[in-house]
Amino acid sequence: MARIFEKPTILLSKCIEHEPCRYDKTMIKSEVIRRLMPYVKYITVCPESDIGLPIPRQALRIIVAGEDSKLVFSKSGEDITDKMKEFSHEFLEDLSSQEIHGAILKSRSPSCGIKDVKTYKSCGKSCALSKKTSGLFAESFIEKYPDTPIEDEGRLTNYNIREHFFTRIFTLADFKSIKDSKSINELIKFQSKNKYLLMAHSPGNLKILGKLTANNSNLDITEIFDAYECYLNKALANRPSPMRNVNMLLHLFGYFSKDITKDEKVFFLDNLESYADRKVPFSVPLAIIHAWVIRFENEYLLNQTIFEAFPSELIEVTDSGKGL
Repeated sequence: MARIFEKPTILLSKCIEHEPCRYDKTMIKSEVIRRLMPYVKYITVCPESDIGLPIPRQALRIIVAGEDSKLVFSKSGEDITDKMKEFSHEFLEDLSSQEIHGAILKSRSPSCGIKDVKTYKSCGKSCALSKKTSGLFAESFIEKYPDTPIEDEGRLTNYNIREHFFTRIFTLADFKSIKDSKSINELIKFQSKNKYLLMAHSPGNLKILGKLTANNSNLDITEIFDAYECYLNKALANRPSPMRNVNMLLHLFGYFSKDITKDEKVFFLDNLESYADRKVPFSVPLAIIHAWVIRFENEYLLNQTIFEAFPSELIEVTDSGKGL
């Protein structure tokens, strides 16, 4: 049975696939953002037009002088730093009334860029400095939501980065759906079905999360959920590595090692070795395990999110040969 996913709420730069609100009156095209649309709820923002700047407008840049940074118009030098900071504070305060599971902001933008934003010594004709920084709005977002997954549309063209981001936002949306229940039984179910996904991300944090669900310390239920969310974020922030994936796959393999033929064992272990040597993608040994899960009707493993961490429709055919 296909998995039913909660819809994550994603903060998105409005200029990406929504409105032509960039300084030059253009809109950014993004296949990733278009494909995500049916599966997420977007909250859009354009900090520059939202503070009243016209479309089109003079480009902005970040001027660095010592420890100070200012957001100014690139030609006139008019300083709008305070205006942008005030807007960011007010917008993010209003946003805090909603559950936000992730953010996708415009790359290299002096307002929205999460990294690699060019800096300058002055307005007018001047070369960019070697130092890169974050945009003012993005900096405020990261400060207020330090554990929230955040990427830019450029980085999401990378398969591994995109898969990691999707896994995080859909897992967090699923957790937030049970958070308000304050039910230890619901938390145990969540922990159980995500066991092997979390093992691939962070075995150490998986153990901590297991202890929290066991509640041997007799914590208040609110304390348990708050602590669980903290360590869940820490676990998911780690990208799976080939070594952790191999360890996780061997744990899954253990469920079937007595039921399959010798040739099947050899076939799987050969593919696992090929994966470890980066000759085949992670999807190959995982699909072999998944086939056994279905064949032997293992109910516990059928519910494991590792086999579909996010909607399969978001995987491109061209992705099949890529990834860890």
